Amino acid sequence: MDLVYVIVLGILVLAGLLTLVRLFRGPDTLDRIAALDVFVVLIIGATAVYVAFYRDGSNIPLLVAFALVAFVGSATAARLAERREWHR
Repeated sequence: MDLVYVIVLGILVLAGLLTLVRLFRGPDTLDRIAALDVFVVLIIGATAVYVAFYRDGSNIPLLVAFALVAFVGSATAARLAERREWHR
C-alpha cells in the first residue's frame, strides 16, 4: 500500500507542476484563477493522502474548512474578474 501512496503523491506533484505552469503562463485572468483553484484542490488531495497514509483523522476538519474557503475565494475572484473584463 505504501507504493500506492508514493505513486499518487508523484502524480499529484506532476499535476501541481503543470498547474503552476498554467498559473504563470495563463493568458487570461480567469485561466489563472482556475489554475489556482486546481492547485488548491491538489493540495487538499495531497493532504488527504497524508491522512490516509498515517491514519490520522484529525486533519479532516481542516481539509473541509480549507476547501470551503478556497471555493468561496475562487468564486469571488472569478466574479470580480468577470466584472473587470465586462467594463473594458
